[in-house]
Amino acid sequence: MRFLPTDEQADFARTLRSLLGSAQVPAAVRAWADGEHGPGLALRSRLAGTGLFALAAPESYEGAGLLPLELALGFVELGRAGVPGPVVESAAVSVLLSELGDEALAKRFLPGLVAGGAWATLTLPGGSPYALDADAAEYCFTVSAAAELRLAAPASGAALRSTDPARRLSRPAADGGELLAAGPAVARAAGAAGRWARLLTAAQCLGTGEALLERTVGYVKQRTQFGAPIGSFQAVKHRLADTLLALEFARPLVWAAGLSLAPGDVAAAKLRCGEAAYRAALTALQLHGAVGYTEELDLSLWLRKARPLRDAWGTPSECRAEVLRSVTPG
Repeated sequence: MRFLPTDEQADFARTLRSLLGSAQVPAAVRAWADGEHGPGLALRSRLAGTGLFALAAPESYEGAGLLPLELALGFVELGRAGVPGPVVESAAVSVLLSELGDEALAKRFLPGLVAGGAWATLTLPGGSPYALDADAAEYCFTVSAAAELRLAAPASGAALRSTDPARRLSRPAADGGELLAAGPAVARAAGAAGRWARLLTAAQCLGTGEALLERTVGYVKQRTQFGAPIGSFQAVKHRLADTLLALEFARPLVWAAGLSLAPGDVAAAKLRCGEAAYRAALTALQLHGAVGYTEELDLSLWLRKARPLRDAWGTPSECRAEVLRSVTPG
């Protein structure tokens, strides 16, 4: 089992990092939070040009094949840059439609998702009842406890804001919308989509934690007290080292989960990455002091993501329970 990316995978991650580094993502995030989707949609088109979204669809539908490890590597970079929008949900919908085995549905939706021409959002049984960014998504899919896949009608009422203003939540309309499929195949496809969503959220958490740590290290090198950078203080060094270790110990769990897609492996990755990102946020807030609370500082864009991402597609308690099920005989 390989726990390091290949040269090709590393080049792909570097390409994404370079693209996002020049894309003025913080401005797009702020616009997204204000309901202006234009910059975020333009960013989506640029990401689609790298082939990122094709990694969650078969070649027969203009994809590159179902490649969870490569996609997770890409989503680490999305988390590092703080990319807005239902990126996880769109990928999960692509997986659901790919695994469902309904050629008509796949032809209807997958090409647009692969090409970056549409966002999709998703709710699954046992998960959150709220759909992320349904007001910005072209499609809102729901799977019920009765294994019915529906294209939901637009939700009524204003979207709710989460801790992260760029993550707006809506309940799909109660009337259900268009019935697309039902039965055991839907349940199996929904299970696969849920595992991919949890894996990609774990990758986002890892990238978010890396961004928070990087910005905090840069800050403590510049801020001085008693005539010396605070980064030279032993207590500060220990806090940063603990944060780095948490992220580095979480990283191989993402690769292992991407290789196996086993429920226990995916849950372990989500648990460790979510906790590591949240620790990075606490460290960043403490070491930045009062300035860390200001919305004007770009740091706030990542600080506000850490907690919602930690809980999205599997809270820590849910992930612990899944890990225990995977190691408990019978």
